[in-house]
Amino acid sequence: MYRTGVRYDLVIFDNDGVLVDSEPLSNRILADYLTEVGHPTTYEESVRDFMGAAEHRIHDLIRERTGQALPAGFNETLHARVFEAFARELEPVEGVGVVLDKLAADGVAYCLASSGTHERIRVALRKTGLYERFDEERIFSAQDVGRGKPAPDLFLHAAAGMGVPAERCAVIEDSPLGVAAARAAGMDVYGFAAMTPAERLQDATALFASMTELPDLLFR
Repeated sequence: MYRTGVRYDLVIFDNDGVLVDSEPLSNRILADYLTEVGHPTTYEESVRDFMGAAEHRIHDLIRERTGQALPAGFNETLHARVFEAFARELEPVEGVGVVLDKLAADGVAYCLASSGTHERIRVALRKTGLYERFDEERIFSAQDVGRGKPAPDLFLHAAAGMGVPAERCAVIEDSPLGVAAARAAGMDVYGFAAMTPAERLQDATALFASMTELPDLLFR
């Protein structure tokens, strides 16, 4: 029998933009770097096209649009620039610690499933003081699966790793790609519309604009 008042047995958090406030930093850097290597990109275009995506999507879209490959070492240089910015500026998303405390206090399992690499995830969690809230068995990356979002593989992998059926999971996402992936996995998904316009997350189960709203959505 499921616990009274609890809708889900597992809450799966995206990382970038949901746990850590990294999307403005990383998309600014990505747009500048793509422009630098001959593919003019605005910050707004980077957010629209790449927010929530695994690295291969950047390469795939540039090749599809231009017929050209990004330069060798692109990922390594991008990581170095992003990590440098993280070290200076990265902060946790406001209110997320309270949400994690609430889940822990009520005995609801949670984990992280991100399009970012394992290295990026850990750099971000350590800088923001959130690493101690996730043991290694609760961190899942697109590196672990063959396809990133919007494919459902990552979320299904996380649910299997945590031993919870997909229909008993809730996903917390801030990107259209992430919402699509969660839906494809057969999971409820709550769209965090703090940075992303609500209309781009309209396929979510419900929307919220502040982390203070999330516990009421997850608990009856």
